[in-house]
Amino acid sequence: MIGKSKLEDNLRSVRERIEAAAFRADRNPEDIRLVVVTKNRSIEEITSLYDLGVRDFGENRIEQAVSKTEILKEFSDIRWHMIGHIQSRKAKYVCQIFDYLHSLDSTKLAARLNRFAKEEKKTIPALLQFNVSGEESKSGWSIVDESGWKDLHSKIENILTLKNIKIQGLMTMAPFDLDPESSRAYFRKLSKFKDHLQVIFPDSGFPELSMGMSGDFEVAVEEGATLVRIGSVIFK
Repeated sequence: MIGKSKLEDNLRSVRERIEAAAFRADRNPEDIRLVVVTKNRSIEEITSLYDLGVRDFGENRIEQAVSKTEILKEFSDIRWHMIGHIQSRKAKYVCQIFDYLHSLDSTKLAARLNRFAKEEKKTIPALLQFNVSGEESKSGWSIVDESGWKDLHSKIENILTLKNIKIQGLMTMAPFDLDPESSRAYFRKLSKFKDHLQVIFPDSGFPELSMGMSGDFEVAVEEGATLVRIGSVIFK
């Protein structure tokens, strides 16, 4: 377990790096939201981060999230982000415990989430997940071949009609590489696809881009990320 003092130092460093990257890109640092990824982390670490001002926490395992959200339910201003792949049979839990979904990757899942969200009398803010690299290990609709982008229009249009899901933007994961610069082209592709969708669906906006993790978040910020999902550099 990481002590509060060390977490404070690491958190400060990450925030400073986000700010510096934003300034390099002539962006307002306040437009970038840090989501601290807390999978496999303790309740004590989460509450320490809460005391340090963190309100956005990301989980990618339903079972862990159910336990954590129950234990921490008195912290009513925490925003829980689901950042991992979702099995359709677990869609109900997503609607019950999460405030934000980063990984909506199929029309089938969207329909199930919409049904359960309606039952919960909620509207779920969500991001559409896209595969920018072609890696089979990555979830999401593929946007590697730009000539196929138009084939996604009908799927996205269908999701946009759902009443209990509010699409806020797009999400992706770049391939792992020790060199952060290797992620830049992938982040640029997602940003370009966002611009494309804003032309096709001008009323939808798609304001958010969730991209960038511990190894490449500064590049992501430079390329337009509004949400960065960071874990390991905070808990090192």
